[in-house]
Amino acid sequence: MAGSPQMTHPDGRVDLIDSSAIAGSRFYNPELAPVPVEGRHWNTYNYFALWMGMAHNIPSYTLAASLIALGMDWLQAFLTITLGNLIVLIPMLLNSHSGTKYGIPFPVFARAFYGVRGANLAALLRAFIACAWFGIQTWVGGEALFVIVGKLAGDGWINAAQVGGQPWTLWLCFGLFWVVQMLIIWRGMEAIRRFENWTAPLVSVGFLILLAYVVIKAGGFGPILSEPSKLGWGADFWQVFAPALMGMIAFWSTLSLNMPDFTRFGGSQKKQVTGQILGLPTTMSFIAIVAILTTSGAVSLYGEAIWDPAKLASRFDSPILVIVALVALVLATVSANLAANVVSPSYDFSNAFPKRITFAMGGLITGVIGILIQPWRLISDPSIYIFAWLGFYGGLLAAIAGVFVAGYWTISKTRLKLADLYKDGEGAYWFNAGWNWKAVFATVLAGVLAVGGAYGGPFPEDGLIPFLKPLYDYSWVIGAVVGYVAYLLLSINAKKTEEEASAADRTSRIDPAAVDG
Repeated sequence: MAGSPQMTHPDGRVDLIDSSAIAGSRFYNPELAPVPVEGRHWNTYNYFALWMGMAHNIPSYTLAASLIALGMDWLQAFLTITLGNLIVLIPMLLNSHSGTKYGIPFPVFARAFYGVRGANLAALLRAFIACAWFGIQTWVGGEALFVIVGKLAGDGWINAAQVGGQPWTLWLCFGLFWVVQMLIIWRGMEAIRRFENWTAPLVSVGFLILLAYVVIKAGGFGPILSEPSKLGWGADFWQVFAPALMGMIAFWSTLSLNMPDFTRFGGSQKKQVTGQILGLPTTMSFIAIVAILTTSGAVSLYGEAIWDPAKLASRFDSPILVIVALVALVLATVSANLAANVVSPSYDFSNAFPKRITFAMGGLITGVIGILIQPWRLISDPSIYIFAWLGFYGGLLAAIAGVFVAGYWTISKTRLKLADLYKDGEGAYWFNAGWNWKAVFATVLAGVLAVGGAYGGPFPEDGLIPFLKPLYDYSWVIGAVVGYVAYLLLSINAKKTEEEASAADRTSRIDPAAVDG
């Protein structure tokens, strides 16, 4: 189009021709700017490796293992996790499209629907959840490091004097693990991509070692697969299944929003879609079955479901086996944490203050908040981990996902005005003082309906809002559907009102004499 500030390439990807007009905007910085098409070179393997690195980590393992701890058998747990990942793949691919087409990260994409300023509502909500996840991953990685050193150093290390209810040596490992991750993120996105590529083939080793040890000790798969469900297939199972499924979906609902942070580097839509389809369901199903079988084996061996792999490994007889397994798990956890829990909030915090906070500084902020959230409390109990933590934030993020899908696919038909995403005080996405209140209202409404009835763990047993309690077991579905429908209806109604006002204005300008004549 003549005079247009953007250019569409034959493969559908869009370039910003000249950024000089918006470079001075307070909502622009080089890291939030669209990636030029020639800089988008991630291929199918890069995305497959990214998902392998993100999925094969200790919290993914504990997610599956916790279902065994809640009473499911191996088949029930595996079906729950596999179904959850197939469902969450849908909004993930829908939101990934914008990153590859326009080269923009998640918080800039959010500006199209929430407004240039209002995007911070969605971005910072996502960012704080990522901070908590960063803290959880760092804590469990530090635990694994603590066990490794304990096998070498002996009981003096494991039984060191306690500080805050934990051995001071565990706090030391937590701190070291934190520092290593901060050093990598400080080097930027390209360092993360290279780290993901070489660790991806290695991260499965530790989990397979755990499984092999337990299977051999248990006398084969027979005792493991015959371990009965404590829930059966009746009402007790379905009562746990629904909130557990929402938890499984919520586990990756964070990435279903911010995948544009990665797909903005995609060489084509086909490459990122293929890489993700090959990557997410397969790797999560793999880690799920390994975790389920290993935890079921632990029940057979030790009489209890040990859902923390570091604690399970600490019971092994061979120090060498423990060290090899946990070194692999530590690498896996660093890989997952950087990609899943640092990249997004780094962009999100930068989006809040583009001229003051760089990508690296955003990563440091993430690390600090991740400690302040006290992750050791979030992961201390499987019921809190799934029902309170995952279920609650999953419903909130689903509301945002619903707004995105309605806005990008149904209303905008994937067409965005790229330069306007960065304009200050003008442009298509300035709305009302930088906020689109329709998106905000839809998000609040969907969020309240999804999680207003939260119960269990830190929440009242009757629910925060008692009459909404039945909806909480379906928090992610409620949030996504209501967010989508509410934003769509509000936007259509607003457009109809504008058209009617415009028509009335044109009518009022008609010359009465010309009509009479």
